[in-house]
Amino acid sequence: MTKITPQPGILDIALYEGGAAHIEGIQNVVKLSSNENPFGPSDAAKEAFRKSAYDLHRYPSSDHAALRAAIGEIHGLDPARIICGAGSDEIIAFLCQAYAGPGDEVIHTEHGFAMYRISTMANGATPVEVAERERVTDVDAILAACTERTRLVFVANPNNPTGTMVGAAELARLAAGLPEQVLLVIDGAYAEYVEGYDGGAALIEARENVVMTRTFSKLYGLGGLRIGWGYGPSHVIDVLNRLRGPFNLSQAALAAAEAAIRDTAWAEKCRADNTKLRAWLAEALAEHGVPSDTSTANFILARFANQAEAEACDQHLKSEGLIVRRVAGYNLPNCLRITVGDEASCRRIAHAVGQFMKVAR
Repeated sequence: MTKITPQPGILDIALYEGGAAHIEGIQNVVKLSSNENPFGPSDAAKEAFRKSAYDLHRYPSSDHAALRAAIGEIHGLDPARIICGAGSDEIIAFLCQAYAGPGDEVIHTEHGFAMYRISTMANGATPVEVAERERVTDVDAILAACTERTRLVFVANPNNPTGTMVGAAELARLAAGLPEQVLLVIDGAYAEYVEGYDGGAALIEARENVVMTRTFSKLYGLGGLRIGWGYGPSHVIDVLNRLRGPFNLSQAALAAAEAAIRDTAWAEKCRADNTKLRAWLAEALAEHGVPSDTSTANFILARFANQAEAEACDQHLKSEGLIVRRVAGYNLPNCLRITVGDEASCRRIAHAVGQFMKVAR
C-alpha cells in the first residue's frame, strides 16, 4: 500500500462541478448553466486575441502593468493595488493560502460560491457556513459567527446562485463590526451587471480590512481565457503577489482583457440587454407559477414547489435541448439556476417551463 498521502482534509473536499454543456443524443443544445454572456466578447477583444498569436513564443508580462493600468483607468482605482489572476478563483485561492490555515476559520454564507469552501479546506482551515435570510446575506448572522479563530469572511455581492445582493450600508456595517484580525472579501463576479455599483471599491478606500475580487468571465465574455482581478489595501496586495506565479496569465488573456475593459460601449450594451431580458424572463416564469427573487446578476434562480418538481422540470428542459443548473449542492434543492441568454433562448426557456408546469400542477 502506498504511503503517499495528501494533507489532512484534502480528500474531504467535494469536487467542484461546472455547468453541463452536453445532452446525450441531442444536438445544438442551448447552454444556460454557466452564466456566460450569450453575446460573447467584444470585437475589440477578439481582435486583440487574434493579434496575440504573433507573440506566442514570448513570455507574457509578469507584472500585468498594461491590464492593471486599464482597470485602474476605467474604474478609477490605483493600479498598484490591483492584482490579476487566472479567474477570480485564483485570487480567492491566494487569499485563503495567505490568511487561513490549520486552526483558523473562514466564514461564507449558506448559498455562497463553492470555491470559498474548497479553497478554505485546501489550506487546512475550517469553513463556517452561516445562514442567509430569505436567500440574502445576513450581516448580523455573520457577525455572530465570528470568533477569535475567524480570519476571512467571503460575501458574494451579487450572490451566486441566488442573484440577490446587499447594499453599501450593510457591507460597511459588516466591515466595521468584524474582529480586528478578519479580512472581508467582497466577491464581485457579477458586479458589472449592477448599474452604478462599485463592487466595494469605496469601502476599500475607507478601510484596511476589505478586499474585492472581480472577473472578466461574465459581462466581458472571456470565461474561456480565465482572467480575474482583485483590489485591496496595499498590505494585502503585497502579500498576494508573493504567492502569485510570475506568468499566471497568458499574453492572449492579458491582451483580450485590456481590449475588453476599454470597450465600454460593448459592456454597456451587454448590461442593458441583460437587464431587459432578465426582467422579461422573470415575469414570464412567474406567470407560469415559478417565482424568483429579484436578480441583480445575469441569471434567475427559479423556485419550484419541491426538489422533485425542480428535477422533473430540469429533465423536461433537457428533453427540449435546454441546459440549466441544478443547485442542490448550494442548499437549494427546489431551485434551478437559469442563465439569461439571448432573446430566442429566453423565449424557449419560458415556453418549455410553461409546458412543464401545465402538466406538473
